Amino acid sequence: MSSKAHIIPVDPKNPGLSAASNLNPAVLWATLPPTQKPAKVGTSHLFYGTGGNDVTALVSLGEGFETKQGDARREIIRKAVGSGVKSVKGLGDGVSEAILDASTDPHAAAVAAHLALYKFTLKTSPPSVFDPRAKGPAPEKLKISPGAHTFDWERGVVYAKAQNLARTLMELPANIMTPTAFTERVKEELKGLANVEVIVRDEAWAAEKGMRTFLSVTKGTSEPAKFLEIHYKGGPNPDAQPIAFVGKGITFDSGGISLKPSAGMKLMRGDMGGAAAVVSSMLAIAQLKLPVNVVAFTPLCENLPGPSANKPGDVIYAMNGKSVEIDNTDAEGRLVLADALYYASTEFKPHTVIDVATLTGAMDIALGEIFTGVFTTSDELWQQLHAAGESEYDRFWRLPLDEDFGPQIYSSNADLCNSGGKPGGACTAALFLKAFVNGIESKEGEQAAVRWAHLDIAGTMEFTRPTPYQETGMTGRPVRALVEFVRRLSQ
Repeated sequence: MSSKAHIIPVDPKNPGLSAASNLNPAVLWATLPPTQKPAKVGTSHLFYGTGGNDVTALVSLGEGFETKQGDARREIIRKAVGSGVKSVKGLGDGVSEAILDASTDPHAAAVAAHLALYKFTLKTSPPSVFDPRAKGPAPEKLKISPGAHTFDWERGVVYAKAQNLARTLMELPANIMTPTAFTERVKEELKGLANVEVIVRDEAWAAEKGMRTFLSVTKGTSEPAKFLEIHYKGGPNPDAQPIAFVGKGITFDSGGISLKPSAGMKLMRGDMGGAAAVVSSMLAIAQLKLPVNVVAFTPLCENLPGPSANKPGDVIYAMNGKSVEIDNTDAEGRLVLADALYYASTEFKPHTVIDVATLTGAMDIALGEIFTGVFTTSDELWQQLHAAGESEYDRFWRLPLDEDFGPQIYSSNADLCNSGGKPGGACTAALFLKAFVNGIESKEGEQAAVRWAHLDIAGTMEFTRPTPYQETGMTGRPVRALVEFVRRLSQ
């Protein structure tokens, strides 16, 4: 018989009462011997037979919780809730429902609970909820609900489920998540949402637009490239300037002629992590009905070493007319982004452009899995992104966008070279992209018409070690930070 679980975060100094049930955590906590009461955040204690067949998980919020404020307090709650959910999830099929005391912070609790529930697998026994052959959504193995539903809880659920969608898009292998399949999945996810239009462009359209750097990358594969647009007009004035998101959508990256080493190459199924983050953020923004206009663009293709593939030394003329020498065919992300950034910034006149990309190995070396690197032309935009990232603990770190790196990519036979070598590799990649964003140059005495930020998620695309509320695997970052950024901007 399936039982119910109660998950209750507890301040060791003041166990108090639970808002989610009639249980008294203080009584249960008092039964633990002193050696079983560590103050470490996330330590879980399971009590069986509480209220008949039920199980109760008391989870420590850690010593000094009462003194924590703001972002630090929210992250402690996420860690505790995530650990509690994982401990209940570990009980298996015997528990099908969990009641979570989310009263300390409903939004943070909802985020942690639904991120902790996620575990990607394509094993067939038991049947996987991610099986692409399945008809309709599979039932949740463990259903989590708060003691009391609030708007903050529901918003947190939207944030977490959007991030989980990005995780799924990144995890699905490249033979299943092709550019075409990506667009079909996105159309299905966004179907029926108000003020949303999804447009799928083909290679003929891209050629007509002059997107030659984008199309050069797809020459080595037989898989058709796609250019996906999502338009959300939720603002009071649907014609007001939008925010523009651009996401790198390489659904598999072999490196092309500049072939990557075979070890670990399967990770490159996630090289469309920028596109996954962008479309998943759009889903959450639309579901929350934020009063803002946002447009998103994802150039989608594979990078393979076919007979027609780009060759080192080739020169391509981009959509904005600049000549680009391809020194390294494995620096393909900036080629697809170049045309997408120019298209977004010229045709839709956004006030803010943010691109997201698994762009450089140099970023992984610099910041690892902890921070997403940010390069931006706007101090104000950096401050807003930083605040949103800290609030969701989906953190950013600013790096230099400086013309002194220029000689590394300006010294070839073309206007730009797509690789500046190893030194400052993430910085030269950002500087390359800057050349394709229209409107970021400020005129004398005036502010620039467009604020631009480039987010390099090459390090934060994957967790190689589990966190209290996420397993190892693709992360789906920085979805929550992007949604929080837009939510705050819309206010």
